[in-house]
Amino acid sequence: MTSVVKDVPWGLQAIEWTSSRCCPQCRFNRMAWHRGGILALTYLGYTCYHMSRKPISVVKNVLSLNCSSLSPPPDIPINDTNRDTWCDWAPFDTEDAPALLGTLDSAFLFAYAAAMFLSGFVAERVNLRYFLSFGMLGSGISCYLFGLARSYNIHSLWYFVLVQALGGVFQTSGWPGVVTVVGNWFGKGKRGFIFGVWNSHTSLGNILGSLIAAEFVEIDWGLSFMVPGAVMGFAGFILFLFLAPNPMTVGCIPPGPLGYRKLEVTNSSDECSCSDEVERARVGGDDRITYRGMWRYQDLNPDTASIHSETSPMLSINRRVSSGDEKAIGFIGAMRIPGVLEYSFSLFFAKLVSYTFLYWLPKYITASTKYSATLSADLSTLFDVGGIAGAIAAGVFSDYSGMSALTCAIMLLLAVPTLFIYDYIGSSSLGVNVVLLLVAGLLVNGPYALITTAVSAELGTHPSLGENSKALATVTAIIDGTGSIGAAVGPLLAGLVSRWAGWHNVFYMLMAADVLALLLLSRLVYRDIRLFAQRRRTV
Repeated sequence: MTSVVKDVPWGLQAIEWTSSRCCPQCRFNRMAWHRGGILALTYLGYTCYHMSRKPISVVKNVLSLNCSSLSPPPDIPINDTNRDTWCDWAPFDTEDAPALLGTLDSAFLFAYAAAMFLSGFVAERVNLRYFLSFGMLGSGISCYLFGLARSYNIHSLWYFVLVQALGGVFQTSGWPGVVTVVGNWFGKGKRGFIFGVWNSHTSLGNILGSLIAAEFVEIDWGLSFMVPGAVMGFAGFILFLFLAPNPMTVGCIPPGPLGYRKLEVTNSSDECSCSDEVERARVGGDDRITYRGMWRYQDLNPDTASIHSETSPMLSINRRVSSGDEKAIGFIGAMRIPGVLEYSFSLFFAKLVSYTFLYWLPKYITASTKYSATLSADLSTLFDVGGIAGAIAAGVFSDYSGMSALTCAIMLLLAVPTLFIYDYIGSSSLGVNVVLLLVAGLLVNGPYALITTAVSAELGTHPSLGENSKALATVTAIIDGTGSIGAAVGPLLAGLVSRWAGWHNVFYMLMAADVLALLLLSRLVYRDIRLFAQRRRTV
């Protein structure tokens, strides 16, 4: 009988050991506890990813200030070195500042988009706990390095471009990693609602990043980057201690396991074994996996049953066991899955709109009103508050109707007039600005959130894959990577268009992008409506 060594996180081992010593008679649903922990850890992780992206949009208002008309605060000594740059920051102190700041956004986002495709390929083949922890540590260091420019008086454009590009590469570890982990632990029931609520980490991260950056932006903008960077590095260490990327890692049965049927259950009320060891035994000529007498599963094809390592360096058990060695799907195979290309190109334009707001909204509010940099940053968080509601609403409607493409199309259609109204009357009063930002956030972020979560997870487990391929991280990377190219193009165009043609034309660009995103979903919308009509006729 051969034992399978599992790479159980140290923090979970400590919790198991403590609970067994302090309360050996306690009974609890381990699967439920682990699922709750997975949601909390991945939520924390991706909140930090977005928290570290947001400071640049807040600090733009300070980097490009005109110092000649302002007086320095008493805590900043003025000398020959910083006499002309105590508030603004070369090389962003010229009329071309919007274009230069847009270049920083593009350096991050193009690096992010290019590395995302490779990141999804790697995520299918390594331990996601190490993958996410390393990515978060690298992202935190990159964010911290940007803030160090303030402390060490660095004014090289290439330094800022390099740090942003480095941060973009490390940030690609986040989305394929967390979506795959959550997909491993949760089945398809109410996936849209679960992902909708869980996806609020994106907006919460933006909100926290804005508030933290706003706290320091007019005092020491370097801290606007250094504090989120330090927090993110610490959060990466937390994931390293506690994240179990796969149920089998801790002796739990994955939801809807493929290739197995349940043979025996004894003395258990959940889907986790109470032992620390998973054994593979030859019983009566059949291959079975035995969880110390608690669970026993039999391969539907006993001649070809196998268990193999999901990752290195430590051996773990993958969620699917089937004939032959399980192979991660390639890019060409993933792109052939029905719907992947349509959703990818639609997300290109949807994410273009969302990330233009992410990187330029505080600057736009300052330019169109008389609000301070701090108030503009605080006000911009309402767009993300609306985004939380939009992600949940899109997920619930998708679950209820079974029509993800139609859900996205309706929200994209309503977003176009909302952006037009916000552009023309949003700055008329604070109350109008607040209401329209909430509505715009709901409609703009709803489709983006649904496509990158529930839709990606659904396509990554599409029936056309059969039972022999892993595709969740690859499909997620293809969809989000294509969308990230749009996310890189949007802020770059916004900087150029606002400089040469004004903010009204930026909004026309965003409205056109939403229309194109809608048109690219038209075939899938038609399919959703046709399938809905067929279901109605069979009732």
